[in-house]
Amino acid sequence: MKISLFPLNLVLFPGLPLRLHIFEDRYREMLGECREQNRGFGVVCAQPEGLAIIGCFAEIVRVLQEHSDGRLDILCRGADRFEIESLDNSRSFLQAEVDFFQDEDPGAGRALRERCVALHFEAAELMDAGASQLNLDIDRPISFQLASSAPCDLSLKQELLALRSDEERSERLLTFYEAMLPKLRRGVRATKVASGNGHVM
Repeated sequence: MKISLFPLNLVLFPGLPLRLHIFEDRYREMLGECREQNRGFGVVCAQPEGLAIIGCFAEIVRVLQEHSDGRLDILCRGADRFEIESLDNSRSFLQAEVDFFQDEDPGAGRALRERCVALHFEAAELMDAGASQLNLDIDRPISFQLASSAPCDLSLKQELLALRSDEERSERLLTFYEAMLPKLRRGVRATKVASGNGHVM
């Protein structure tokens, strides 16, 4: 299947929202066609080392604002993931032949999900990152939601997007948090010691 591509310096995950400000002529043209044909477009992570092969299809939820000069503010939502088979540079914007895919397992077990959530919220609290904004249903797979807000770099987010197993994705997140949390805890403790003139308050 051929879709339009929007390379961005981010990783979009299925089910997660994405707000975009469209100002370049080529992407205004692309969005115009998408709206006329009532279809979405592919979001792929673009970094100095190149374009990611795995991306996420973005459905247009609504146009938030149309500016008088043609710029657009839109709200999208991540849908199915895809793997790029070939690129098409014949238009002003990039297109690609892609194969869509989904997870190959029913999902991580509840115990693993609960452990991931516990560590995620602990990290967010230590970093004062507003974990309470996450609305999680522990009875359903949540690895995409956690991956989207995890304090990790784009390479790990891209790795998580490409995994075809919710259980593997959850295990990878668990490994990440188990490696990161001891450093966060030590940092918070050191801050408390420093603020208490050498005594933990």
